[in-house]
Amino acid sequence: YQRRVHGDFSLVMSFFGFGPSAELEIEFKDQKSLPVVMGKNENGEQEKLFLFTGTDTIAGWVHLNLKGKKLEHIGIKVELIGQIEFMYDRGNPYEFTSLVRELETPGELNENKDYHFEFANVDKQYETYSGNNVRLRYFLRARITRQYSSNIQKVVDFAVQNLQIEPEINNSIKMEVGIEDCLHIEFEYNRSKYNLLDVVIGKIYFLLVRIKIKHMEIVIIKRESTGSGPNTYNESENIAKFEIMDGAPVRGESIPIRLFLAPYDLTPTYKVVHNKFSVKYYLNLVLVDEEDRRYFKQQEIVLWRKALRPFKPNDWEPIPYQGRQSVVGAAPSQ
Repeated sequence: YQRRVHGDFSLVMSFFGFGPSAELEIEFKDQKSLPVVMGKNENGEQEKLFLFTGTDTIAGWVHLNLKGKKLEHIGIKVELIGQIEFMYDRGNPYEFTSLVRELETPGELNENKDYHFEFANVDKQYETYSGNNVRLRYFLRARITRQYSSNIQKVVDFAVQNLQIEPEINNSIKMEVGIEDCLHIEFEYNRSKYNLLDVVIGKIYFLLVRIKIKHMEIVIIKRESTGSGPNTYNESENIAKFEIMDGAPVRGESIPIRLFLAPYDLTPTYKVVHNKFSVKYYLNLVLVDEEDRRYFKQQEIVLWRKALRPFKPNDWEPIPYQGRQSVVGAAPSQ
């Protein structure tokens, strides 16, 4: 008797309007063969997201499973939404894309149903992004609207990455910096724009050395800017740091740089995303003397996406530094 009562409990609750009277599931078309990436949800936890490009059609099925004998509703629909959320104002997201497909007109359902949907020619020009202060996301939301009971809905996020054309102009970076009568160095990077799987190749040449340098390092910095005008907020984050020289250099010495970008969780440079935020990257060259004083020069680089990345950045591990050498990162395995 106890098992029978508990077995019918969900039906009883649904009959009296307590608890959900149906469940919704969303399945993408060809879901088993879709590429997957790791993304962060609103709680900062890692989750798997199916990956699409900005020109892909988003299609699939909404599965409705009844928990009771019948379901009265005033409409069933599925939405595709793109929105920007600021961490300090999560309750007011900005929607830049919102499309709706009506699946069922008002009425009553007495059995489980599967609804096909398709969002074709949707311009998903922005990539999904999860930063320190802002998040751009795309998601599907299936919803059963009811008149006298709470609505039933299911939300599934998906990721978007957009391939970019290789820049036609890609000049090298060459600068001379120093301290008058104390230090004079020349540094050069082979390009100013790199794809996310690229290698930064360069060299540092010491023209004058009259201070005791202990070591030198190079840092990849991501700078995230949110807001606009006087309300702009900038936050910088060190993505990776490498020691490229250990010990005092001498005049005329040249230190090679070979920095692999693939192992790190980098995004393309986002100049202005819907006038809401931007993301820029810099290479910061830092020299530290024996008194731990730091001398640095920062140079912006532009990152762009040449290929989709349906894998986790942690799949590759950087090679530990082993003295003065040219390799300061890990090459991707073939």
